[in-house]
Amino acid sequence: MSRVKIAPSILSADFTRLGDQIREAEVAGAEWIHVDVMDGRFVPNITIGPLVAAAARRAAQGVIDVHLMIEQPERYLEAFAEAGADFLTVHVEAASHLHRTVQRIRELGMKAGVTLNPATPAESLSEILPYVDLVLVMSVNPGFGGQSYIPTSTAKVARLRRMLDEGGLGHVELEVDGGVTAETVGEVVRAGATAVVAGSAVYNGRSSVAENVGRLRAAIEAAEGAR
Repeated sequence: MSRVKIAPSILSADFTRLGDQIREAEVAGAEWIHVDVMDGRFVPNITIGPLVAAAARRAAQGVIDVHLMIEQPERYLEAFAEAGADFLTVHVEAASHLHRTVQRIRELGMKAGVTLNPATPAESLSEILPYVDLVLVMSVNPGFGGQSYIPTSTAKVARLRRMLDEGGLGHVELEVDGGVTAETVGEVVRAGATAVVAGSAVYNGRSSVAENVGRLRAAIEAAEGAR
């Protein structure tokens, strides 16, 4: 299995120097850049849209990983394809016709992801798993950065890992988003995650981006050796 990817969330970055913050994370070893899109309706916050995703695309060398926390995500698939998203992830709770939406994401040349809120069971994805490239587990209630990891998320990640492996879908990325820090990332990795989103654990005023990514990578490598 390839090493676990680190996906810093620009939600916690300094937007006055967004390009620099993205480049700092990539130089430090982050493989993906995570873009959180919120509409103030599906989640209680409003963040960014396709224009900022396009700016992130111009700044980044690696993967742009866009997470739509919005109602009726099918309205904006073309806009994020044009913005340069590599992965586009929608919520099972927000997409009325999930299979159709996943198909359209792929038709537009992106990789399709599906995600679950903390109270949504892993089993709700059983029918869509063969059609996706990524499954995202929300380990906090979406809407705000800086929240604490919900401990029961670990068992959910492990269930999804089994579902993917038993279905011959080991190529599907299993990503975790919410409260991921150097202290919590180990259990996420041991449960079977292949990518982790980190916002305030990467972008904060306590340490440099490079130091923070380095701490995450060290904790991930220690956990990878144990699984």
